Order: sequence, then structure tokens, then C-alpha cells
Amino acid sequence: MLSITYHDIIEDRAHQKSGFPDSWARIYKLEPQEFARHLQAIRDALGNRQISGVNQLGRAQVRLTFDDGGVSAYEPVAGMLEHYGWRGHFFITTDWIGQPGFLTEEQIQDLDRRGHTIGSHSCSHPTRMAHLPWDELLREWRDSTMRLVRIVEHPVTVASVPGGYYSRKVAEAAVSAGIQTLFTSEPTTKRDLVDGCRVLGRYVVQRGMGPEWSGGFASGAMAPRLKQALLWKTKGVAKRLGGRAYLRLAQTVVNSRAS
Repeated sequence: MLSITYHDIIEDRAHQKSGFPDSWARIYKLEPQEFARHLQAIRDALGNRQISGVNQLGRAQVRLTFDDGGVSAYEPVAGMLEHYGWRGHFFITTDWIGQPGFLTEEQIQDLDRRGHTIGSHSCSHPTRMAHLPWDELLREWRDSTMRLVRIVEHPVTVASVPGGYYSRKVAEAAVSAGIQTLFTSEPTTKRDLVDGCRVLGRYVVQRGMGPEWSGGFASGAMAPRLKQALLWKTKGVAKRLGGRAYLRLAQTVVNSRAS
């Protein structure tokens, strides 16, 4: 089971107007023409396999997930996926709903009606979620899922962890909020089970990664998966040793790459 993560799909010149509060964001933004090439690469790589929903857990399936809740999920992403007969998983940071550059409640309702999966990406997108006290973790998951339930008018049982800081405690708090499937940012196809909640990894696509990356992930090719897994493990060591100093250094590097 392969899951691929994207964020905003937006013209570069519109980035400054996107409203995203984190200056790291640009490295995760793909332009629509670039994203179209990624989708075609996935289509070419799939063969007889399919883009699947979160509850379709058969073998050799691919999921496409989109974090943060940027307005590009509604236009152009949803239509581009539907062109292939696919549906996406859109994870919403609920404090940002209705803010400039982000989805409105009406758009979230429409995506849900069209068959896309709506899930939580926390309330506030904390930078280091695994370091939050238990009460704050519960609030992030419970308040965000409750707001989404009010919008789509049915249970919301899927979520993704913001910022890449996952721990078992994060999953346990998600379970307390009714989450049954939790996506992390760890590049792996392995599944974990925490108090009945399925914990699934994902392969992330960033700005500057060509369509061959998405095609490689979707095909199950080992080389791009191993390369990203090695980078993830290296970053994990740096995160543990560096703490907030790592975040400051990483932001400096990301900003220099994106400029």
C-alpha cells in the first residue's frame, strides 16, 4: 500500500498571496502544469492497479493525499483527479478554514459530496506535535475532528500528522478523538496498529522533484523509496539531537532552496 503526499498546487507567482503562515511552505508547492505531469506519470505507472480510498486496503493500491487544506484542493486539484476517475484524501488544518488561501466550509462540503475523503490535519498545525502535552494533543485532534464533522455531517475518522513529528502518544490522542486511520510523513509501506488505529506512512513530493518521483513511488520502485527513507532517518536523528535549533537551521536551508 503506497501513499503519496502533496500540499498546495499553485502558480508560483501566486505564492505570496496564498495566505500560508509558514515561510517553509514554498518548497511543498507545485505548479499546476508540474502537478499534471506528476499525475500522468502515476497513471502510466499504475498498470492494473488503482488509486484507492482509505478503507480499501487491498494489495497494490495507491493513495493520493493532500495536507493543510489550501484552496487549491478545490481548484484545480479535485478536478484534475476526477479527470482520471480518482479521488483524493484532503487533510484540513481547521483553524485556517475560510482564511485567505484556504478552503471554505462550503468547498469542504462539496469535496465530500464528490467522493473525496476529508480528514483532520489538527487545529493549528503545531510545529512539533509529538512534543505537545497530552491535553493539547487531545484538543488538536478533538476540536479539529468535531469541526469537520459539523461541516460534512458524518463521522470523520481519518487524519494526518502535521510537521512530521509523530509519536505513539500522538496516535493515542488521535484514537481518543475517534480517528481510525492516521497518516504520518514517514516514507514506508508498513502499517502499525495503535489501540485499533491504523498508522500508515507516506512518500512526500516536494518542489523540484520531477514526475519520475511520483511515478516511481506509484510503481513500487525501490530506488526512490529507499532514497527518501534514508533521508528521513537522517533527518530524524538531526531532529532528536537538534530540537528547535534543527528547525531554525532547516528553515534557513529551505528558504535558500526555495528562493
